[in-house]
Amino acid sequence: MSSSFFALAFRQKYIKRWGLMRSVAPETLSEHATDVAVLTHALAVIGNTYYGKQYDVGKAVCCALFHDLPEVYTGDMPTPVKYFSDTTKKSYKRVEERAVDMLLSKLPDELIPAYEPLLRFEKTEPELARLVKCADKLAALIKCIEEERSGNREFVNARAATERALAAMDQSELQYFMEHILPAFDMTLDQMQADGE
Repeated sequence: MSSSFFALAFRQKYIKRWGLMRSVAPETLSEHATDVAVLTHALAVIGNTYYGKQYDVGKAVCCALFHDLPEVYTGDMPTPVKYFSDTTKKSYKRVEERAVDMLLSKLPDELIPAYEPLLRFEKTEPELARLVKCADKLAALIKCIEEERSGNREFVNARAATERALAAMDQSELQYFMEHILPAFDMTLDQMQADGE
């Protein structure tokens, strides 16, 4: 019997994000997962280094890598649709849960215990769930910044909404990133290379 779990996971590269927006640089779910994993790692390390947090960095990164995997079944639901109402949000959560069940059913029984916590971490790991959510929003903000820098005004409102959402998140490591690291995303390559010289 073959297991299709990993083949399904690799299909993230075919799922486009920002479906309602015109993008200068289209983004796939696979690219997004990588960005969120890198940002989650940074936030966890910042939290542990500067704020006395005790994040399991490896576990946090793995959760980030798998955080949107159910979308190989559901696709990337546009935010205005996903959060249209409480009813819509609850219905979509049920669809996501069903997608997780389907993904887990594609694994050999012996591997399910290793992957189920990564696909259901939002329920069992609230601290890591908050961290990944911060990284997810940061990735969205960085995408908006990149699109605006390319002359695409399509992302102006998305950027403002994402900035508001990030400002409402009470995470010290996120505030550190926003103050000390995020400004570099507005730099040119030459400015980045000269930074600190």
